[in-house]
Amino acid sequence: MLHSSELETPEEKARMAENLEQTRKSYDLMAEEYVSRLYHKLEHLPLDCELLERFAAAVRDKGLVCDIGCGPGQVARYLHERRVAVVGLDLSPRMVELAGQLNPGITFQQGDMARLKAQDASWAGIVAFYSIIHIPRSEVSAVLSEWWRVLQPGGLTLLSFHRGQQEQHVDTLWDKQISLDFTFFECDEMEGYLREAGYVVEERRERGYYPRIEVETQRGYVLARKPT
Repeated sequence: MLHSSELETPEEKARMAENLEQTRKSYDLMAEEYVSRLYHKLEHLPLDCELLERFAAAVRDKGLVCDIGCGPGQVARYLHERRVAVVGLDLSPRMVELAGQLNPGITFQQGDMARLKAQDASWAGIVAFYSIIHIPRSEVSAVLSEWWRVLQPGGLTLLSFHRGQQEQHVDTLWDKQISLDFTFFECDEMEGYLREAGYVVEERRERGYYPRIEVETQRGYVLARKPT
């Protein structure tokens, strides 16, 4: 089977490389502020915790789980505390460094979610909270196919995202000069990408934002399984 990267034109590869580099630099720059503002907020997000509890129960003792786009590791920590064998992956080396300091019992690695180093069918699950939001629509199916490749038959993917149809570029955040592209997705749209990549969609949830805790966007969650 051809990897998606083998089908990309030189221009597409250059554009994707530039986008990756800008995303990496931006999160390296914001890493400490991100920890200060967001690391301890997961416990105040009831639906997120509910879904992670159920995800943990489903994958526990099934094998390794990867938190993709782990940031400083708050989701990985939550799963680890519930006896899930978990590793974290993030594009930003500084985020990976801080995640290791904050969560010494968990392994964190720097890497690209679109080109995973894991072997085929080697993970029991993937959790990706607000990491697919930096992937352009044109590349989402290929990324989800790469995740499908590394999942065991029956493996689960739980992902969350901002709901909507817009694409947004941000140059300044938390008084930092950055360059980040955000893609919003509707749940029907994300389910379509997952099915196109070969998953069976098991559940979707939607909610508004939690006042005084989160940025004011609508949220979506989809749980999908790789068929056995």
